[in-house]
Amino acid sequence: MKAVIKKAKNRQNKGAAFIVALIFIALFSALAISIATMSTTNAQIAYNLHNANQAIASAESGLEIIRCWINNVSIPGTTSPANKFSAFAAALQSNIYDISKITVYNSSTISIPSVSLDSAQKNFSASITPFDANNLQVNIIGAFGTVTRNITVNYEFGVRGQSVFDYGVATKGPLSLAGNIELEGVNVSVEASVYIESLNDNLALSIIGNSQIAGDVSIVNSSANVFLQGGKAGIGGETGQDAIDNHVDIGVPPTEFPIPNPGQFEPYATAIINSSTNTSADATYENARIVAGTNPHFTGNVTLRGIIFVETPNVVTFSGNVDIIGIIVGDGDYFDNSGVNQINITGNVSSRSVSNLPDLPQFADIRTQTGTFILAPGFSASFGGNFDTISGAIAANGIEFFGHAGGTINGSVINYSDEEMTLTGNADLYFNRSGTAEIPAGFIPEIILTYDPSSYTEPVL
Repeated sequence: MKAVIKKAKNRQNKGAAFIVALIFIALFSALAISIATMSTTNAQIAYNLHNANQAIASAESGLEIIRCWINNVSIPGTTSPANKFSAFAAALQSNIYDISKITVYNSSTISIPSVSLDSAQKNFSASITPFDANNLQVNIIGAFGTVTRNITVNYEFGVRGQSVFDYGVATKGPLSLAGNIELEGVNVSVEASVYIESLNDNLALSIIGNSQIAGDVSIVNSSANVFLQGGKAGIGGETGQDAIDNHVDIGVPPTEFPIPNPGQFEPYATAIINSSTNTSADATYENARIVAGTNPHFTGNVTLRGIIFVETPNVVTFSGNVDIIGIIVGDGDYFDNSGVNQINITGNVSSRSVSNLPDLPQFADIRTQTGTFILAPGFSASFGGNFDTISGAIAANGIEFFGHAGGTINGSVINYSDEEMTLTGNADLYFNRSGTAEIPAGFIPEIILTYDPSSYTEPVL
């Protein structure tokens, strides 16, 4: 009887083990299925994340490409606020490497359709719309396959600073100094730095005698030569070959010369100076127009107030003393290097900024037009007398200082002519560009768009 009972217990133990084994198999099977499911889910999550990252990378690439396009775009500073957006659209289209990239433009939207990136699946599209009077909003959609991500940024209209005003002298033609000429900075030597293009003449700079340039010299012509003759002829405080090696940079990238806009001053010139005007007497002229063909010679002591507007053709000469609180403006073409039109100042000059004009109605708008002394495109300008201080920039097509001409210039000397600019005799020029306007009056600034990084957002589509 005992043997039978023991045998039955063994059968029961074997049955329990089988059930336990089945339970473990079921558990491990469920675990395996769970792990497989989790692995598939994780793979799908990773796949989706990869696609999303690729889409945002496409959008980021689109942002950088559009930034490159916009950075190469500028529009004239005379563009009215109402026309800024249309002018920008036209400039953008002409500067994009593939002009077909802009296919839709209306008064409110510039559309850039799909632009392929480094694979068939990666691309971006964009739209540009006015955000307000001074800002544009750029919306970029990056895509990777069917996955898209969005980036929105803002650009602000602003004005590009003209680097030509970073120099004491900037000339398209060669520069020649002969005699006892000194170009000095009032505050630091860099104020007397010089920029020369000289694309048509390899002798870009000639310094003879005891003449010196306190600042450094930048020359665009990569084949340019510099000639120094005389024991004291120097650049940057050094003489001889050391001056050339250490203070002359040849083959620099060209900088833009600002476009002069004399027409903006013409409405102010209401008084008339013509052939019947007695220019030999001492006289005061306010907001005057020198009629074409007058060719006046002012031999008396002359006081000039406001705008003196010189029509072409004309040769205007001041041989007496000149006291001026204003701007001398010529209405020539800044591509005209003929020298037919001239402004010659051989007497002594006293000059003050237009901000010192009397607070009278005829000067109300002019008093804010600071930073310019002579704006005479198409005119040559020569100076032969002393001046204490010149109140602003001098810009003309052919500039000469001779004799004892000299003094402080609160601004730059800009020569649009590709003919040689000469300084001879004892003409010492001291450049003070501290606190001067970034863009003097009468020059057309370039309007550009500036990226605002703080506006970067990734809105949900």
